[in-house]
Amino acid sequence: MKILLVCSAGMSTSLVVEKMKKAAENKGLEAEIVAIPLEEFDNAIKDYDIALLGPQIRFKKDQFQKVAEQYGKKVEVINTMDYGMLDGEKILNSTIELLK
Repeated sequence: MKILLVCSAGMSTSLVVEKMKKAAENKGLEAEIVAIPLEEFDNAIKDYDIALLGPQIRFKKDQFQKVAEQYGKKVEVINTMDYGMLDGEKILNSTIELLK
């Protein structure tokens, strides 16, 4: 499973990535989870199964979804509460559901 997190500044998102990696490890899942700035989205999405947007850039969802659809990929906005609480396990679980 390859998960792309997209953000504007990066501090909280890099913390979320670490929490998600730990949650995946605890579940015995093999997952590549990385964070990138929104400017790199168009080039990166083709190499990932799904893109998760930080709540602060939710306004980009429609634009990014159009690009992602060209590659058969999904784009979702991370739940604001889960993001704010840095709940990597909950974010990972909802991502797994979206990929089913």
